[in-house]
Amino acid sequence: MIPFPDISPEIFSITVAGREFALRWYALAYLVGLLAGWRIMVALMRRPALWGDRAPMAAEQVEELMTWIVVGVVLGGRLGFVLFYEADYYLAHPAEIVRVWQGGMSFHGGFLGVVLAAWVFARRNAIPPLRLADALAVATPVGLGLGRVANFINAELWGRPTDLPWGVVFPGEAAQACATATMACARHPSQLYEAALEGVLLLIALVWLVRRGGLGRPGLALGVFLAGYGLARFVVEFFRQADARFITPDNPLGHVLGGPVWGVTMGQLLSLPMVVVGAGFILWALRRTGMRAP
Repeated sequence: MIPFPDISPEIFSITVAGREFALRWYALAYLVGLLAGWRIMVALMRRPALWGDRAPMAAEQVEELMTWIVVGVVLGGRLGFVLFYEADYYLAHPAEIVRVWQGGMSFHGGFLGVVLAAWVFARRNAIPPLRLADALAVATPVGLGLGRVANFINAELWGRPTDLPWGVVFPGEAAQACATATMACARHPSQLYEAALEGVLLLIALVWLVRRGGLGRPGLALGVFLAGYGLARFVVEFFRQADARFITPDNPLGHVLGGPVWGVTMGQLLSLPMVVVGAGFILWALRRTGMRAP
């Protein structure tokens, strides 16, 4: 097993007027991911040949779009976490819902927030929503990968116990869970599995698709992103520790549907619709343009 690297979740901190302010790796991952997504979208909009005829929006409009995206990510991610994972707690403590700085974000909630924000922006600016969605799909994996690396640095969302040689001994709650359950303290670095699949591999697939003229087929890049992320998340959930509120002595794997041994976790349950919808977009885009599905 591998000891957890000595990396602080805080990059640096300063004290101003008696109050401490810190820049955390997680916040930096969000910031860099959004900036990278912005630059990717600007580059796509400045190359109309990639779209087959013309880009769906002017490059200058991307900056305004990113403001909507930030709002969608934060509000959707937080509300998704509250509703999908900790509804009982936040119903009893509603004042804590706004305390985003304490952690607690859901990708699926953030995704829905981005969908809503992008759709409203597209309608207000007469932009084809499906083509805007394709551009966002290409720009998203960078932020996903960085976010998962930040999860690893924070020693959160760790994996299930393992005796594989690359198992990591996580500090904090992961170590306490091992001690109380008398189980092996090495765990799957599931955050890095997700960074590799949702970030690196998905980005490579989408870049390849763009270079092959995929943006000329509305909905194809969106479908690849949805199906790709959904499949990646579904697979990694077999190695990722379920949320503590779903784990009981009779249900040690935290399944929310099915039996304690053969069932699905909340992450898998939320990812299945993405796979189905993504596959639907892929087939629709290929048939609509007369292409033969591979």
